[in-house]
Amino acid sequence: MPISRRRLLVALPALALAGCGFQLRGTKSGNLPYKTIFIALPETSDVRIWLERYINAAGSSEIVDDAKLADATFQQLTDSRQKTILSVNAQGRVREYRLQLNYSFRMINPKGQVLIAPNEISLSRDITFDDSNVLAKDLEENLLWRDMTNDLVNQIMRRLSIIKPKNPDEEEDE
Repeated sequence: MPISRRRLLVALPALALAGCGFQLRGTKSGNLPYKTIFIALPETSDVRIWLERYINAAGSSEIVDDAKLADATFQQLTDSRQKTILSVNAQGRVREYRLQLNYSFRMINPKGQVLIAPNEISLSRDITFDDSNVLAKDLEENLLWRDMTNDLVNQIMRRLSIIKPKNPDEEEDE
């Protein structure tokens, strides 16, 4: 059964990508060095929801409901979100806002010893504002906050998978 030209044209780019080592982002990235993780955040927290999705998608760790059963506990230290005026027009009305998200976290073991020292992530986005489109700009702002949260969790996952956890039983050199 001969292969049609159309099928051949579709198959060639796929074979070329497979041959060069191309891999979709997220399929094997995010492998965490912990078998079980407890996330010390409220069930409804956006960061927790996104973290659970990413950890479950990575498939290398299991999320548990008890910190005593976990190899590591994810703890949020700070989560501050600010909206500040960036610029005003000639009439003194706001033209632009800056959205800022500052987040820090650490990982500890069941004994309370620090596995990963506190890490801080800072994100900011600028948004224009228009009095005549308040509803649309409010929706845009909400989308930017959601995008920033997604970016935050991506960075957290990258840091958790890259940072080699300290052995808490070894004494620190000062």
